[in-house]
Amino acid sequence: MTATLVAKNLAAGHGDRTLFSGLDLVVGPGDTIGLVGANGAGKSTLLRLLAGLAEPAEGSVTLSPPHGTIGYLPQEHERRRTGGSDPATGAETVRDFLARRTGVAAAQAALDAATQALAAERPGADDAYATAWERWLALGCADLDERAESVTAGLGLAVGLDRPMTALSGGQAARAGLASLLLSRYDVFLLDEPTNDLDLDGLSRLEDFVRGLRAGTVLVSHDREFLARTVDKVLELDVVQQQFTLFGGGYTAYLEERETARRHARERYEQYAQTRAGLEERARTQRAWMDKGVRNARRKATDGDKLLRNARVESTEKQAAKARQTERLLERLDEVEEPRKEWELRMEIAAAPRSGSVVATLRGARVRRGGFTFGPVDLQIDWADRVAIVGANGSGKSTLLAALLGRLPLDEGHASLGSGVIVGEVDQARAQLFDDDPDPADAPGRPDQSAGAGQAAAVGDGARSGRSRAADTRTGSLLDTFGAVATELEPAEVRTLLAKFGLKADHVLRPAHTLSPGERTRAALALLQARGVNLLVLDEPTNHLDLPAIEQLESALASYDGTLLLVTHDRRMLDAVHTTRRVEVADGQVSEV
Repeated sequence: MTATLVAKNLAAGHGDRTLFSGLDLVVGPGDTIGLVGANGAGKSTLLRLLAGLAEPAEGSVTLSPPHGTIGYLPQEHERRRTGGSDPATGAETVRDFLARRTGVAAAQAALDAATQALAAERPGADDAYATAWERWLALGCADLDERAESVTAGLGLAVGLDRPMTALSGGQAARAGLASLLLSRYDVFLLDEPTNDLDLDGLSRLEDFVRGLRAGTVLVSHDREFLARTVDKVLELDVVQQQFTLFGGGYTAYLEERETARRHARERYEQYAQTRAGLEERARTQRAWMDKGVRNARRKATDGDKLLRNARVESTEKQAAKARQTERLLERLDEVEEPRKEWELRMEIAAAPRSGSVVATLRGARVRRGGFTFGPVDLQIDWADRVAIVGANGSGKSTLLAALLGRLPLDEGHASLGSGVIVGEVDQARAQLFDDDPDPADAPGRPDQSAGAGQAAAVGDGARSGRSRAADTRTGSLLDTFGAVATELEPAEVRTLLAKFGLKADHVLRPAHTLSPGERTRAALALLQARGVNLLVLDEPTNHLDLPAIEQLESALASYDGTLLLVTHDRRMLDAVHTTRRVEVADGQVSEV
């Protein structure tokens, strides 16, 4: 079955702040609409409104036919600790997770309730049962387990369907999320950052899935290559001007059309400004001539020559008429507003004095975690190396970073940081400023997960951690949390720095944990500018970051002259950022490519 989702006159906001209003959108079968805009523009809010998970301030959302199904994939992976079928802990298992995310669990519950109503011969039970049965079949309830085994095996998620989700690493959770999407049979798909944490193979599978959908799809993604390959329309949200614009023709066409529209808007304004300035100058000149003529007429009023006196009066009246005519032209001139200059994250990475020639080394390093073995690895990172670290989820990339930085105890071998190394890191969990309690799955050394996901990024001599100072500010404001780490900055300096990263007064006074994932990433990047570093470690830095900020980060990396370790699956970032070495991690083994 196919369905059409229609939004009319939608409005939403946070408190007194309006995100958008008067928004109309039709999502028909086969449509793939990319939703773009700066962090905080309301993209996730709009998806939740379309999914029926939140009520709009104004407007309505309808689905035709009404019994169609909508699948909503949230931005962050959910790993529920309760309400599942794990016999030991009651936590949600992979099987439970897939059933919930595909809608199968809800459809099964609805069918069970309809069956009971039918057996009790309640009024309307026949129709309710028919609807529930049709939904149960449409969502693929009958063979979910069989399909789940096949899909998870194809994704390399070899943990078993009865494994608790809380026991999965970050990469494994990402694959489970992708599996839930590949198994879904909704009539409309709403996808919020589905590319986060996916490796290149996962991205390819996701692209094939989205391109092959007959259902209507609305997706938010900051992966530019993914957008270019999948969407056929782009809806841009501009929170500053509270405008929204729907562009046809795909992401590449959107970029070109947007640039053309901005250029034409600038040209129209410049022509208007030039015309207005010319008329205003002419009016000033005419008024000056008129005033001069009046003064001359008064001074020579005693002149007995009537002809000259009349000529002076006539000249003055002509100048006054011209001045009035020019003023009328100014009044009739259609005003053109000056195009808003796009806010840009003008990011700089503060440089510390250079370290020694050898930055980090691993010698015969080996780590064993359960059935996973990392190493043995011999690797040396030298001053000013710019290293791209690539590999599939679960291969050991984050384990490599943790071992290099000395955060991970080795079972065999030796690891060391060079002299004078000052580390700056934006890890996958952004735990540097937002010290949330890590899942057990996030423990150091898990192959798929940043080994320091529960640890503040090290900034200072060697691999010194800032966690001890920040841990007691979890419930404080962003201003307090940031200041607890960047102790050398005064509160006014913290405010100024965060403002450069788009975090204004309404952000810095909020509890830090209430910030969106994109706003958290901006704050973590701001810390790199606040503290000098000479070893920059970026583990999936583009996750949750909006497109303009990603481009500014790429620009900042171009001028950074220290040592760089970069882990990313963003294909355009890999092309844009200059690297001198590429290290591939596969099944716990490390090689130069």
